[in-house]
Amino acid sequence: MADTAIRRKLAAAQKAGLAEGGPGADRAWRMSFARAANATMALVTELGRMSADRRTLAELLDLCPERGLIAVLEGPAEGLGILALSPPVLAGMIEMQTMGRVSPQPPVARKPTRTDAAMVAGFVDRALEDLEASLASDGDLIWAGGFRYASFLDDPRPLGLLLEDVPYRVLSADVSLSKGAKTGTVLLALPAEGRGKRPSAPRAPVPGVLPAEAFAQALTDQVMASQSQLQAVLHRVTIPLSAVMGLKPGDLMPLPMAAIDRIVVEGLDGRNLAQGKLGQNRGMRAVRLIPAAGVADSGERPAQLRAVASG
Repeated sequence: MADTAIRRKLAAAQKAGLAEGGPGADRAWRMSFARAANATMALVTELGRMSADRRTLAELLDLCPERGLIAVLEGPAEGLGILALSPPVLAGMIEMQTMGRVSPQPPVARKPTRTDAAMVAGFVDRALEDLEASLASDGDLIWAGGFRYASFLDDPRPLGLLLEDVPYRVLSADVSLSKGAKTGTVLLALPAEGRGKRPSAPRAPVPGVLPAEAFAQALTDQVMASQSQLQAVLHRVTIPLSAVMGLKPGDLMPLPMAAIDRIVVEGLDGRNLAQGKLGQNRGMRAVRLIPAAGVADSGERPAQLRAVASG
């Protein structure tokens, strides 16, 4: 009897969560934003302080960053929302796609252009798709799911005529790009009234036990968000500091023991992790990893790996 009563209470709580909307969108948005930035432009981002509020249209217009890019989003039942990127965040994304790195220099004061919008549109759609997938069984899917990039604005003033005069759910966060090379804000605002599809009902959880799917996803998120940095060493040479200070463009550095078929791959701690041969892959410099002697002698054929470096 007691077990039946507990199950009834859990079922009622789940139905209430599906109807009212749970607190999952803000947590899911952190991971969706970071995964989309990494997938579409190889950019490492981190969302710091975040606020989740309900705002009127008038209040929303005051929150938009000055000279920021405002992506207009279209969703279920012709609903419209926005994703606003502050100038530092937009500049960092453009730099990463054009120069391959984020400059620590402050962005030039300018209005965003149609080219800027085209370069971040893929990221916007990827982040919103990931957010929708993450909320498949969460009540917040009703208002946060189904939105995609439609157009952009370089000034928030037309939003007063473009958007409906309804309450909006607003997720505002501080963003760090490339470990603090640039920092700014990102604002996601969607109609508070749920117009999207209802989430799929999750199975009743066992109290105190994390479901296997949730644990696997949490572990995957942690592992995929981690960074692993390797360096390929052609040769090491020791010379006096005075010789180093005297080097100038055009000088030649002799590397008597270097050989392109003997590249050592090391971790940040200097440990020898693998060996390889210098080559190229699709026009880029690359290191083809070769099996260790013990593995080769065993007769096994390990998978061929390539570590590719830009250049």
